[in-house]
Amino acid sequence: MPRQVDHDRRRHQIAEAVWRLAARGGLEDVTLRQVATEAGVSARLLQYYFGTRDELLLGALEILNDDAEQRARERLAMLGDAPGMHAVVRGVLLELLPLDAERRNRHLVYAAYFVRFLADPALAKVARAAPPALENLVAGLIAQGQGLGQVSRDVDAEAEAAFLVAGADGIQATVLLGQRTPEEAVALIDHQLARVFTVTVRS
Repeated sequence: MPRQVDHDRRRHQIAEAVWRLAARGGLEDVTLRQVATEAGVSARLLQYYFGTRDELLLGALEILNDDAEQRARERLAMLGDAPGMHAVVRGVLLELLPLDAERRNRHLVYAAYFVRFLADPALAKVARAAPPALENLVAGLIAQGQGLGQVSRDVDAEAEAAFLVAGADGIQATVLLGQRTPEEAVALIDHQLARVFTVTVRS
């Protein structure tokens, strides 16, 4: 068991090196040797854990997603035992915004991956094949809100979820560029959620 824990730690160490390189200068020209140097490991060890360059990039992205999900769960847990669907959806969407150093760094890395996916057809194919998990999650939460009388039955849960997630993604870029403050970004999210979540249900 301790050996497995050590393997996980080493994989995370290498993934963090990929993230730092991505945040500093993108992923277009990053090599296995550069990642190995950044991580403080040999190129042979890096290949042992991840294989090819593409497998390394995808593996590091998977670890980043796992870390992001864990942090999101921790923040959502802070909402309490029965926060209501409005608060839960808000918490999910705020994870898409660079509201602190941790989330800002994460979204800078995601931006580097986005550019890489656009330039590499093989990696883009993997990205396109990924299910729209976040949209499905938000749609499910909105549907639960409808069942609890917090959202009108007239609301199209799937369409609203797609709009909210896409909107948060777009707002994310404006915050990273300094066009909006984090506070302004949160206010925009709250404005849209106030439109969706209401106790007024049409008869």
